[in-house]
Order: sequence, then C-alpha cells, then structure tokens
Amino acid sequence: MNEFEGTFVVMATPFTPDEELALDALRANIDFYIDNGIHGVIVGGSTGEFPVLSLEEHRKIMDTTVDQVNGRVPTIAGTAACATRRVIELTQYAKDIGIDGAMIVPPFYSKPRDKEVYEHFKIISGKVDIPIMLYNNPWTSKVDMLPRLVAKLAELDNILYIKESSGDITRIMRIHQLTNGGITVFCGADNLALEAFLMGAKGWVCVAANILPKHTSRLYELVKEKKLDKARELYDGIYPLCSWLEETGLFCQGSKAGLEIMGMKAGPPRKPYLAVTDQEREELKKIIEKIQYIEL
Repeated sequence: MNEFEGTFVVMATPFTPDEELALDALRANIDFYIDNGIHGVIVGGSTGEFPVLSLEEHRKIMDTTVDQVNGRVPTIAGTAACATRRVIELTQYAKDIGIDGAMIVPPFYSKPRDKEVYEHFKIISGKVDIPIMLYNNPWTSKVDMLPRLVAKLAELDNILYIKESSGDITRIMRIHQLTNGGITVFCGADNLALEAFLMGAKGWVCVAANILPKHTSRLYELVKEKKLDKARELYDGIYPLCSWLEETGLFCQGSKAGLEIMGMKAGPPRKPYLAVTDQEREELKKIIEKIQYIEL
C-alpha cells in the first residue's frame, strides 16, 4: 500500500433503532464515500463511537470494512484502548485481516505521563509491524503529546503518521522540524484543514467527509494541484459545516444526522449519546443544502 495522503473519512458506525450494529448500512456508506472520491477510510475512530463498542463489535466493523472496501482505497482502523495489551490485540487483528494502518490515541482516563505514553507506543510498535498513526486529541483523551514527545515516538520504526487535533496550527511546522519530515501530519480538526495543508499537512482525518465526501476530498486535491484560489473558495463554502461540527462537538450525532439528510442510513448514536434535536437537524440540513450547490 502506498503512503497515506489526502482526505480520510472517519466513519460513523451505523446502528439499528435498538442500537445494534447495522452492517449493511456500513457497507452502503462505504460505497457512498468511495464513489464520491474519498482518499481513504478510517473504521473504529472516535466518530465511529469506538469506546461504546464491544471487542466483538469492533472486530465486526473492521471485517466488514475490509471486505467492502476491497482494496479500492487505503483502510485505517482505530485500535485504541486503555490497556496496552488490548491495543496490541486489536492492532494485530487489524493487520491479520488486511487493514493498512492503525490510528491510536494514547490511553485515556488514566492520564499517563510522557514516559508511560512512550513505553505504550514502543511496546505496540515492537509487537505489530503495521503503520501507526498517532492520534493527539488532548480535549478528549486528556493526554497532550507535545511535539518533542512526538519526535521521540517518530524514531520508532512504524510510527509514520500523526493526526494532530490539538487545534494549535503551529505544531505542524514544529513536528516537521523536530522530525526532519520523518512523520506525516494529518489535520485532525475539521475547521483547520486548509490552514493545515498550507503548513505542510499531507492529509485530513475528516468528520464532515461522512456527509460531503466529494467536497472534502476535492479540497485536498485543489491544494495538491496548487490551485489555491479555488481551494480557498471551496473551503469558504464548506466551512460552515466544518465549524458547526467543531463548535457543537456533535461529531457522532451530527455525522449520523448528516448521512441521513443525504439519503443514507446511520441510525441513532449509542447511549449515552443522544440524537440531535429537531432544531439542530434543521440547522444542519440548511448548511448541507447550501453546500450542495457549490460547483466542483
């Protein structure tokens, strides 16, 4: 598999009305993403509600994704857990079934120190030879991997990418300088994508791509084609959706509502998450409808 780059959708996990996995809907959504130009898919990420999935369910959505993608685009699996041994188990499973890479946030809740975070990833890297994307999301995990720690982690053989979701755009250049370009940065904030690309990010882990995969993928392509005026114009158009997701924090719920507005199936989020309100759905619908008129 070639190096990862471009817009990767961090997929919502569809459920039935009684909160069971809806694997047929996941298959249909994967085709929707790929048919609309997505550059890669991520299964079992935060937007995919991984903390509320059982180990068996996590494996099922990985199995379904590999089968449905069928090599058409790169596939990454979120394999994070609080215990190092569980991460190894999930990551090894991902590799064994043909997933191309693993996205791993540091152990959450326990607030590990830097040396513990380093040992966590060192052990994982030594056990599983699959490309690893670090996931720095201090707002959710309560662990902030600062650039110097990222640089140390990048010395490990298969830690090749980072999804940077701190919201600090200056970290992209700092990570690049400290690693001498040795780790590829993906933007992890929906409302900083163009800024991140201009700072050197080579990819975007995108929540909005659940809803508008064609538009979000095209943004990266325009930057790569050096058509920056057109990229700025497109970004201006899709920004209301990106900022709505970031400002509300309704990543899982908003993705699912947006998919259904687009005529796809996603079902409800799993509790304790609650579905969007009628007012939120109407706000989201108006934003989506306006973006759909943008010419690509």
